[in-house]
Amino acid sequence: MRRLTGMIIMLGLLASNVIAQRTIKEEYKLKFDDVLNLMETKYVEHPKFEMLIDEAIVAMVKELDPHSEYMTAEEYEKMNEPLTGNFEGIGVQFNILKDTIAVVSSISGGPSEKLGIRSGDKIVMIEDTVVAGIGITNNDVISKLRGDKGTKVRVKIYRRGVKDLIDYTIVRDKIPIFSVDAAYMLNPEIGYIKVNRFAQSTMDEFNEAMDELIPLGMKHLVLDLRGNSGGYLNTAIELSDEFLADKSLIVYTEGVSNPKRENLATSRGRFEKGKLVVLIDEGSASASEIVSGAIQDHDRGLIIGRRSFGKGLVQRPFKLRDGSTLKLTTARYYTPAGRCIQRPYEEGNEEYRKEGQRRRDNGELFSMDSVHVDDHQEYFTDNKRKVYGGGGILPDVFIPLDTSENSDFLRDLLSNGLFYQYINEYVDANREELNAKYPDFETFDANFAIEGKFLDDFFAFAEKEMSPSTEKKLVVSEIDEEETPTNDITSATEEKNFAARKEEGMAASGKIIRTRLKALLARTIWQTEAFYRVFNADDDAVLKAIESIDDKTFRKLKLSYN
Repeated sequence: MRRLTGMIIMLGLLASNVIAQRTIKEEYKLKFDDVLNLMETKYVEHPKFEMLIDEAIVAMVKELDPHSEYMTAEEYEKMNEPLTGNFEGIGVQFNILKDTIAVVSSISGGPSEKLGIRSGDKIVMIEDTVVAGIGITNNDVISKLRGDKGTKVRVKIYRRGVKDLIDYTIVRDKIPIFSVDAAYMLNPEIGYIKVNRFAQSTMDEFNEAMDELIPLGMKHLVLDLRGNSGGYLNTAIELSDEFLADKSLIVYTEGVSNPKRENLATSRGRFEKGKLVVLIDEGSASASEIVSGAIQDHDRGLIIGRRSFGKGLVQRPFKLRDGSTLKLTTARYYTPAGRCIQRPYEEGNEEYRKEGQRRRDNGELFSMDSVHVDDHQEYFTDNKRKVYGGGGILPDVFIPLDTSENSDFLRDLLSNGLFYQYINEYVDANREELNAKYPDFETFDANFAIEGKFLDDFFAFAEKEMSPSTEKKLVVSEIDEEETPTNDITSATEEKNFAARKEEGMAASGKIIRTRLKALLARTIWQTEAFYRVFNADDDAVLKAIESIDDKTFRKLKLSYN
């Protein structure tokens, strides 16, 4: 009887707390209504309620966590484009060069490529409007070129060697956004796949990559998730399933209003045997951390790189009545060992966003010994290896950020977009010769050297473009609206003549300058994969992955691959 009385009292207290909480919430809702009513009836002018309420929602959501977000219908659609896998437009990457729209490349599978628009073409008219020499901006170009599927836009293009402007009528279409950047063999037994996001099309693209590599003799795989900021949770679960045994726990989610939900691997994995290396860095977040966390906790593969971003929160979009969206954090996710890898955000969103600079300042990008781990968040893998929660995935093998080849000269070349500009003009001027001499990537890679006249011409171009009077340029894409304005050269390096700066810069950065030029040239001719095939040949993490697959690392760490 006494126990029953105690239970009744406890239930009564819980009910009272629920009622009290409900009362507090109702009181504040009424308070908010009072404020709106006073503004409507007493304010000196007619308030812009739409703007006021939007700002109020933004301010409220900002107090929750760094990843909850309120977006207008347009903002949500734009944000979601890379994950749904396409947008609608004409399909070009471009830059604004000397106040003229220059095509960097036509996107594979898009309408511009099908019509024969190519790198080096200059768009001088859109419809009946001259767009060269008028100070056109990135946003202006995108607003004129993007549009609904099936609509038409007329452009006039100047092409080197063609006397008259070329008139194209482009029918806008769905433009594919690919999530697998590269898939090729690093050597006769090791395949490489680079995944840049977890989107709707990712698994189809991944399976296509596997279909290409397995017949080539692939026994082991390097999965590159560096810089991959995440995407869809379900896609991360599906990709993890490719590597884990049937019924292995991949991830579980849990929140106050969301009961624990476990996600298990199925029997359909295509790469459950063979050595697996996952490359991560400080830009690998969310879905990337789900995959690498599951691989690490089950000792299925080797994680190489630097500590990942540390995002362990799950967001769900809720459509509001006016078409806007509240992207609300509804749960935390946990790796199979029970880790939530979300890094702390109690000090506010501004401090949270400074984490990258803080990691650089405290030296953790350069030394594993500088990485702070929380001893209270200690967990163990299947084979009892120690791992940690509370701040990203720590790699099994650390690769420091290499700044030894940095120089002011290299930074000036990069900030002014000179690599892109020169390669664009070089390919435009030498297209037929390049196609005849290098019919495929392998021939190019083996025989094209960044030396002699090519390098001399690049530096002559750079010297001219890096003069203080050179106007700013923008390297942009129809896919990505972020502007990257170049910086006028105002540093102390101006005091030195170009020859001296070049000599110092090549002494420190010569290797990376040559590699970047060759990689960008390859990309311009053979699309994105060619860039990685050149760049990865000297990449420390990729080289370490190959070494670790070939040596005793997997056996030493008792990683599963048979």
